[in-house]
Amino acid sequence: MPLKIPQTNDVGEWLQFLSSLSTPVIAGCAVLHLLYFAILRQWYQRDLRMIAGTLDDYTRGLKYRSILGHSAPLTTQIDAFVQDVNDVITDTSRHDDRAECLRRMHILDEKRRYLESVSFETSTNMAKTMIEAYPLGGVLGTVLAIGSALQADSAAQTAATASSTVNVVMERFGDSIWSTFTGLFAAILLMFINSFLEVRFNRLAESRTHVRDMVGRAKRELGLAAVMARETA
Repeated sequence: MPLKIPQTNDVGEWLQFLSSLSTPVIAGCAVLHLLYFAILRQWYQRDLRMIAGTLDDYTRGLKYRSILGHSAPLTTQIDAFVQDVNDVITDTSRHDDRAECLRRMHILDEKRRYLESVSFETSTNMAKTMIEAYPLGGVLGTVLAIGSALQADSAAQTAATASSTVNVVMERFGDSIWSTFTGLFAAILLMFINSFLEVRFNRLAESRTHVRDMVGRAKRELGLAAVMARETA
């Protein structure tokens, strides 16, 4: 049924128009929200690949490092690379590996791409928070439909047509029910999708933290060891 924009200043007609808009607007926003989650998932995959590639560059010159197939999850690869570097830091007998690891970090760590997390975390937080707006949008549509019905009821009573009042009120309440249903359904669906993706997004944040701590520790301890070795020599 096509929407008709009111051509008068009647409040009831405008309330009816806005109420009829609430359901398609909520549904359209939900579709855009789903697309936004899809973009965030691609963003998440890109950042994981970037972190894994960075750590692969750090550990490529080591004699002993974890060997994982390309089919292994990126988070597993990141954990393995972090452990490889920690093994080099802990084992003081691996002089060549320690020197090579420190050298590669000084060369490759200038951009520090693994620290670029603010934009992604802000976007994921917005996507999660905006889910709460859908039930509120449904309630708003309900309020508009009720207001429209009350306005129609007042006008009908003035015209002394009680039979048409019931029909108009029931029609407007139908709009309010669909608006509420759409808002609640969109919120439930998006909450389910968010719960599925949130674990992965949190895992990415943890990986960033582990890499940052590992790189800081490696530069500090391996750099100090290299200085002491030069002084001893």
